[in-house]
Amino acid sequence: MSTKLTHEIRREITIDGEPFTVIISPHGLRLSRKRFRSGRELTWEALWREGGAEMANGSRPTGSPVPGGAASV
Repeated sequence: MSTKLTHEIRREITIDGEPFTVIISPHGLRLSRKRFRSGRELTWEALWREGGAEMANGSRPTGSPVPGGAASV
């Protein structure tokens, strides 16, 4: 059974050697450069309705390999 998402979860990732912060909240996702507030935001509703069309070009279907050898979930 999955745990309900009731508050933000923040994690740091590295893209092209640069640190970024990923925030997962009950409202959606946000990706921004570390120490910057502005970034890209995507609501869960937009992701579901539009299939992530708001995401940058080059998005991959679920299960496709991503750089670094990890699989997308």
